[in-house]
Amino acid sequence: MDSLYDASNDSISKVVEEVKACRRCRLAEYRSNAVPGEGAYNSKIMFIGEAPGRTEDTLARPFVGSAGKVLDNALARAGIDRASVYITNIVKCRPPMNRRPMKDEINSCMPYLMREIMLVNPKIICLLGRTAHDTLLKGSFREHMSRYVKRDGRLFFTTYHPAYVIYNNKLKEIFIRDIISIKKMVDAMNNNDND
Repeated sequence: MDSLYDASNDSISKVVEEVKACRRCRLAEYRSNAVPGEGAYNSKIMFIGEAPGRTEDTLARPFVGSAGKVLDNALARAGIDRASVYITNIVKCRPPMNRRPMKDEINSCMPYLMREIMLVNPKIICLLGRTAHDTLLKGSFREHMSRYVKRDGRLFFTTYHPAYVIYNNKLKEIFIRDIISIKKMVDAMNNNDND
């Protein structure tokens, strides 16, 4: 998509409006609200999760439920203002019973996600959980965990999904450490840009 995509006629606000009206797959039948990404349109960090949950579906905002609280806590511990990052999901509608999104649902949403990535153009894309990882990176989730991987000219970092951390409390400090690592990497990139 990178070589064919023309961002000059596109914007995040266009993506948001298209996501809100989307009927591309069966998930539209189950949702209360579509949940477009949100945050700083010029962010250096983009977080990508799996799908909206119940609270997100109700409020039409990503990561505002219990998983969002885990993410917010990690961001605060890392010294990252949530308003300074961009947060989105692989699919923009809540799957029924919070099941994993199916391949055809992911494929239906991919054009929105690719446009978000191109428009925000972050320095680091943090993949929250296996679904985000497996959708955007080839290779082993375990091997990529807590590591930076460069693909297609972009830097990806894989960590746990915050919802997984809720049920596996021993992973909380690992998750926080990973978010702190991202902050340090962005700071180092900014310092190199200023040299």
